[in-house]
Amino acid sequence: MAAIARLSLTDFRNHRDALIELGAGFVLLSGPNGAGKTNILEAVSLLTPGRGLRQVPIAEMARSGGAGGWSVAADLALPLDGRGAIQIGTGTFPAAPDRRQVRINGAPSSVNSLSEWLAILWLTPAMDRLFTESAGGRRRFLDRLTLALEPGHAHHAARYEAAMRSRNKLLTDPTDADPLWMMALEAQMGEHGAALAEARARTVEALTARLAALPDDDFPRAALSLDGWEAGDLVTTLRNNRSRDAVAGRTTEGPHRQDLAVTHVAKRQSAARGSTGEQKALLLGMVLAHGELVAERRSAAPILLLDEVAAHLDPSRRAALFARLEGRGQVWMTATEAALFDAIGGSASRFHVEAGTISPA
Repeated sequence: MAAIARLSLTDFRNHRDALIELGAGFVLLSGPNGAGKTNILEAVSLLTPGRGLRQVPIAEMARSGGAGGWSVAADLALPLDGRGAIQIGTGTFPAAPDRRQVRINGAPSSVNSLSEWLAILWLTPAMDRLFTESAGGRRRFLDRLTLALEPGHAHHAARYEAAMRSRNKLLTDPTDADPLWMMALEAQMGEHGAALAEARARTVEALTARLAALPDDDFPRAALSLDGWEAGDLVTTLRNNRSRDAVAGRTTEGPHRQDLAVTHVAKRQSAARGSTGEQKALLLGMVLAHGELVAERRSAAPILLLDEVAAHLDPSRRAALFARLEGRGQVWMTATEAALFDAIGGSASRFHVEAGTISPA
């Protein structure tokens, strides 16, 4: 895996045309609210599969008043592996604002291929509600953790979702549905659904073990488990549930119904019952431990995107965070005040962001 050496944005959010050069360690973005700091993190998050850290439609990312399309491109600083310079990019054309394009060294590629080059994890203020919101949010979070460990996870997720959408459509009028096509779709769901569930289970097991081995410190330890759906013979389940699913208008069982359960180990209680501060500390501890696990498994640290994290930590916990992140790959952080980063050493790449303009700080 790699770090980003150069990032360029064109008509992305409030950034008309931006280019920044970066080091491999901390990338610190400071500036007033609404300046475009989180937009930069969102752009970086789109260099992996998915819809980025905001999870919004692709067309919404184009700059207001722009041509209608947008692009994000990066030059990667690779380990010494003999492959030479790599450029990756993604974006849309004005004629097709909902269709995301990907290029690797100028050649068209699939969105899922991005996971071969970068593993990117993020924390945003919106994720403070992770433990109390719907299961879908926790499932997407778990899939992001899994993707960083197993790049093939994106392929299985895409194939499963596509087969499920087709099956749901057939179920709207089961009397006219081709039984062979229904069986083929359920077979696809069984194959890719099993791969999804198994990869999630491996991630939960590995991360729980990693967390259990850590000492008690400023970030409380969490224990993870999977709830909501128990893996089994999915093909048979789908076949037996056709009538019920037709009435419900959706597929009622499968890995898309799984949930990530998180427990505060020291308090022996669900994370959802903790205070806001405890939940944030639990979540941050999970992301830090997972980043270390990814670095161990893939021989390179993932890129971390931490949006407004420092501002919500007390000074001792903030210092502990910086110390734990030091030397662990590229870490992007935002804050309204540059002084929040004073405890970080001088090797960081520091930028001031204001009204869509990025300048060295």
